[in-house]
Amino acid sequence: MNRKLRVGVIGGGIGGAALIASLRQRGMEAHLFERTAAFREVGAGVQMSPNAVKILYALGLRDTLVRLGYVPEAVIGRHWRTGRENFRTPQAGACRRMFGTDCYHLHRADLLAMLVNLINPRQVTMNAHCISVTNHGQTAVARFSDHEDFEADVIVGADGVHSVVRDSLFGAEAPLFTGNICWRAVIPAALHPEFISPVTAVWQGPNGHVVTYAISGGNAQNIVAVSETPHWMAESWHVPSSREEMLQAFAGWHPDVLRELSAAESVFKWGLFDRDPMEQWSKGHITLLGDAAHPMLPFLAQGAAMALEDGYILASLLAVPGIDATEALQQYEAERMPRTSRVQLSARARGKRFHLTSPWQQFKRDFSYKLKTILSPHAAGQEAHWVFSYDATAFRPSGRRVASSVSAPEPVNG
Repeated sequence: MNRKLRVGVIGGGIGGAALIASLRQRGMEAHLFERTAAFREVGAGVQMSPNAVKILYALGLRDTLVRLGYVPEAVIGRHWRTGRENFRTPQAGACRRMFGTDCYHLHRADLLAMLVNLINPRQVTMNAHCISVTNHGQTAVARFSDHEDFEADVIVGADGVHSVVRDSLFGAEAPLFTGNICWRAVIPAALHPEFISPVTAVWQGPNGHVVTYAISGGNAQNIVAVSETPHWMAESWHVPSSREEMLQAFAGWHPDVLRELSAAESVFKWGLFDRDPMEQWSKGHITLLGDAAHPMLPFLAQGAAMALEDGYILASLLAVPGIDATEALQQYEAERMPRTSRVQLSARARGKRFHLTSPWQQFKRDFSYKLKTILSPHAAGQEAHWVFSYDATAFRPSGRRVASSVSAPEPVNG
């Protein structure tokens, strides 16, 4: 078969949009189905580490990223009550020297819009509620409650942690609540310029942590505040909250943290749900991508990055002339599953390390930060060299890797 594969993508989040954009760059017009009336990203900031930035560069989004993003000077770890600096990991310039690109912080809505702008609107169906997918001989079929069936050589489920496609393939199994609630909010610089900081601050305390960093070219400060709780009562995985509720969860923390939380507006809270790594993503002509395959806890800040990597790798395989669809999906799993499984488990372990309750355990953790900082400032805090150094743009379907041609612009803190 020498014709181009017909591809259907269920879900118009970051992963689905990245896959469609990557396929279109390769001359393939796949079709995207999104259940909402408009593309939208719930949340606030998102961290784009070098492994993700290289993909955005390869998609032609370098200038847009520089304009809308923010390059942090460093990541600083602080004690939740005293404010003591436990580690400082340089980023601006340092990431470019080590990994080929800088790190950028973005508003999630900006990231999604960048990707959607690369998609042909004629290849998108909104308000499309997928109810099931099935294999049908040499094709796959997606069924919708309010649209005609769609048949394709490949159907990709990019429909999130509560994936209908995943349930169709492997049976319904609810994700597990992790005992963590995550509040997200944004502080506009126009109202509170004093909170816009050139560094990412990570405040680690018992049963919780708070991360703050600049987004939107330095025009806003993003807040991510995570606290442990035994129950998640809401039916939705994210609901409106309030700064008063968020502040109550962090009573007794350092005054700098509380002042910043007090300035937050439009606060939402998420129940953080998790799944164990899967042993299989694909059946026949159907596969999974992003959170549908490997929901990520936010403690490594890699959920969006893994979805971007998935989309770019899968597109490179589906675009191979004459490739069999099932062979492409097998190669996709072989390349992606070991990496995403490791990131999933590492994020889970980091969350436990962030939330230590014993003063002795906290002391040992913080002392290890100090020691590693002395030995190498890049070895402390993030400890993510193996994550950042991966380059999806160097992947070739044969498994052979080539040197990346991506070069980074000068850091811009607009």
